[in-house]
Amino acid sequence: MNTDVHDFTDDYQTPEGRAGVFSSLFPNASFYLRMALTVRHAAALSKKNCYDSQQWVRSSLRIVHALERAGGSVITENTKAFKAAQGPCVFIGNHMSTLETFILPCIIQPHKDVTFVVKQSLVEYPFFKHVLLTRNPITVTRTAPREDLKAVLEGGEQRLAQGLSIIVFPQSTRSYTLDRTLFNSIGIKLAKRAGVPVVPVALDTRAWGIGSLCKDFGSIRPSIPARFRFGDPITVHGTGKNEHAQVCDFIEDALSRWRTRPEDTQKIIE
Repeated sequence: MNTDVHDFTDDYQTPEGRAGVFSSLFPNASFYLRMALTVRHAAALSKKNCYDSQQWVRSSLRIVHALERAGGSVITENTKAFKAAQGPCVFIGNHMSTLETFILPCIIQPHKDVTFVVKQSLVEYPFFKHVLLTRNPITVTRTAPREDLKAVLEGGEQRLAQGLSIIVFPQSTRSYTLDRTLFNSIGIKLAKRAGVPVVPVALDTRAWGIGSLCKDFGSIRPSIPARFRFGDPITVHGTGKNEHAQVCDFIEDALSRWRTRPEDTQKIIE
């Protein structure tokens, strides 16, 4: 039985028996083959202007299926928090791998129209660019901070006014831990400017590792669950300093609860 959109209620966890025998033996081959077929199909639809929000959710679910077939698992917690929020939100999460950009759409999009703040290079990848551009993303260079801030604040405010929620990963460097010195407050600034709440997102997506040749594509590690925990919506007041600290505290608390081994605190350098 395949995962359905309606499975992603509060506290979803991959049921037993999803893994395939062959896929579990060769998780990288299994996952990347399914991922490539999913992206190719999505790109073909995008080129025909037939790739809508429902198709995006289906593609995202296929990635969940691919991970589960390879022996991995997905766990979501407290999704009811953002479902109850009125109107669009700014989702602020830590950044760990490519996996979160593939899985978050099937968790959030069925309940709130959403898009990402992404680095410009992602909309230049073959196949990927056709899909991402249909989602009206906000693109940043990560080399020109002032221009990036302007793009996020102005582009984000416009999209939020249209009812489109925004997912932003303020810590551009991927890490197994949260580095507050690198975790900027751009999401808080955007939410305050647009007058919308912030929803913290703690995630652990080490199941999709960091590659040595291409950092976006590393080894699949089925033994590590892909976890997503959502916090209650936060209204931004004043400078937003306290709210930024709340988001950081939420993510750090979730990561500490999920980690049991010394290697879990190791950082990834992008």
